[in-house]
Amino acid sequence: MSDTFSAPDAPAAAGRATPAEPPARPWSALTARSDDDSPAIVETGGGSVSWARLSRRVADIAAGLAASGVRPGNRVALLLEPSADLTAAVYATWRAGAVIVVADKGLGLRGMRRALRGAAPDHVLGSAAGLAAARAMGLPGTRILAGRATAPVRRALAVEHDLASLEALGRSSPAPPECPPDADCAVVFTSGATGPAKGVVYTQRQVGAQLELVRAAYRLAPDDSLVAAFAPFSILGPGLGIASSVPDVDVTAPGTLTAGKLADAAAAVDATVVFAAPAALRRVAATAGELTGEQRTALRRIRLLMSAGAPVPPPLLRALRETFPAAEPHTPYGMTEALPVTDVSFDEVEAAGPGNGVCVGRPVPGVEVRISPLSPLGAADGALTGSPGVTGEICVRAPHVKDRYDALWATERAAGRDPGWHRTGDVGHLDGDGRLWVEGRLAHVVTAADGPVTPVGPEQRIEGLAAVSAAAVIGVGPVGVQVAVAVVVPSTAAGKRRPPVPARRGRLTVAPPGLADEVRRSAGVDVAAVLVTDALPVDIRHQSKVDRAALARRASRLLSGTPVRWAARRGTA
Repeated sequence: MSDTFSAPDAPAAAGRATPAEPPARPWSALTARSDDDSPAIVETGGGSVSWARLSRRVADIAAGLAASGVRPGNRVALLLEPSADLTAAVYATWRAGAVIVVADKGLGLRGMRRALRGAAPDHVLGSAAGLAAARAMGLPGTRILAGRATAPVRRALAVEHDLASLEALGRSSPAPPECPPDADCAVVFTSGATGPAKGVVYTQRQVGAQLELVRAAYRLAPDDSLVAAFAPFSILGPGLGIASSVPDVDVTAPGTLTAGKLADAAAAVDATVVFAAPAALRRVAATAGELTGEQRTALRRIRLLMSAGAPVPPPLLRALRETFPAAEPHTPYGMTEALPVTDVSFDEVEAAGPGNGVCVGRPVPGVEVRISPLSPLGAADGALTGSPGVTGEICVRAPHVKDRYDALWATERAAGRDPGWHRTGDVGHLDGDGRLWVEGRLAHVVTAADGPVTPVGPEQRIEGLAAVSAAAVIGVGPVGVQVAVAVVVPSTAAGKRRPPVPARRGRLTVAPPGLADEVRRSAGVDVAAVLVTDALPVDIRHQSKVDRAALARRASRLLSGTPVRWAARRGTA
C-alpha cells in the first residue's frame, strides 16, 4: 500500500512529458467573458454589473492604479463591504501587479489593527467608514476612497484618489504589464480561533490554481451562478467565471443569515450553487418555516450546497433537505492556507457512518494528504505516513497551498519543516478507503498519562445525548498527566425549562450528578469532571470553532477552587 493518499486523477508524475501551459491568472475567467453582457454580479439592492462592464472597469482601474503610483508588489489594504466596488478593486489590484491585504471584521478592531499594521500596506482603499477605521487603527499608506464623500470628509480622511477618478485616469493610460506568475498577490488572515490571526501570502499562480481546482472539483460551468454567504468566497465569482450574489447580511457574522435573505439572493442571480458557513446554515434551517412560495422556488433550483469553515453536523444537513430538495450537500475541508483539501458529499458521510472524528472525505484532484503521528506527549513528531488508522497532524501538499506566512518565520519554519508539505495544525487519521477524519486541533489534544486524547470524537458521542446540545472536551493539568474534562451545554426540552445552568452567559459550574453520569458513559474516554455552561466560546468569523483553550483555563481555575471571572472576548454558541 502506498504511504500517500491522493486523488486518482492527480497531476502526472514527474518525468512524464506534459505540454507546458501558461498558468491561470486570477482574472483569466473574467477576461474570457469580457464581451458577455449578462450579469456577473447582482447586488442585494437590485443593481447588477455585466461581465463586459466589470472586465472594462477592472482594466481601467488597474491602469489608473498604475498611473497614480501603485507599483507591482505594493500592498493595498481593502476596507470595503462585499460589493461590486470591492470585487472590481480586488481584480484591478491583481491586474496592476499589486497585493491585496484583507482582514475581515470578524477579527474585531483590535485584531484587525494588529493584522493590518503587521502587513504594512502601502495604500489603503476603502469606503469612508473604512478609511475612518484605517485612521483609528493608525494604518500607513496613501488613501483611496471608494464611493463619494464631501470635501471636508475627504480632507479629514486624507483622501488622495478615489475609484471613479482612477477609472477615468485609466481610460487614457496604458495597461500595466502582467507581473510574473509567482509574484505575491494576496495577504489574507486566519480566523484567530487558536491564537492571533496569521497573515497568509499567496502568489498569482497559487490563486489561479485554487480557482481552477474549485471549478473542476465542483463541475462549475458558465451557466452556474453562486450565492456566496461565506466570507472567503464573496469575491471569487468572477475568478470562477460564474455570476454571483452576496446576501443582504454581514458575511463576517454568518449566524445572522436567514432563509429569506438567502432565498432573495438566490432569486436575484438564479443561483444553482450556495456556499455558506455552518453557523449560517443553522440559522437558515431555523428560519426556513418563514419562507414564501417564491423564496422556496428559488432555493429548489440549488444543485450544490457547500459549507466549510468548521465541521458540519449531519443532523443539520438532514434538516436542510426539505429547503434544498435538489441540492447535493458537500462539506469541503481546508483552511486559510489551503482550500479545498478534501471533499465529501452528505451521502458519503452517511455511508461512512460514525467514527472517531468528522469524516471530511478524500483529497480533491492534485492534493496529497499524509499524517505525522503523535508522540505520547501529544507532539506531532513522527515521520509522515499515509497508513490508515494512524492519528496525528494532518499534512498536505498541492499547487494551491499558500506560499508562506507573512513575516512569521518561526511559524513558517514549523509548518513547512517537511519540504513541500504544509502542516495544518489539525489532527486526524486516514481510514482504509483513503478518507480523512478530522479529530480536532493539535493545540487541543489532551495529553493524558496513558496517551493523547483527541477531542472531536468524544464530543460527538456526548452530543448524541438528548440532554446535551453542545459539548467540548478539554485537558486540565500538566502536560503528560492531563485529565479530560467535558464542558456541556444542556438541551432545552420542549415544554420544559432548561436544567439549572449559570445565569451569567458562558460561566462554568459543576454538572448535576445525573447528567455527569450520562456524559461519562457516552464519552468513550475517561472523563474526570463534567461542567455545564449555557454557551461555548467560539470564533467570530465562523461562529463554530470552539475556543477549547479558553475553556481549559477557566475549568482549571474552577476545579482548583479559584474564582472564575468570565470575560467574553469571542462569540458564543
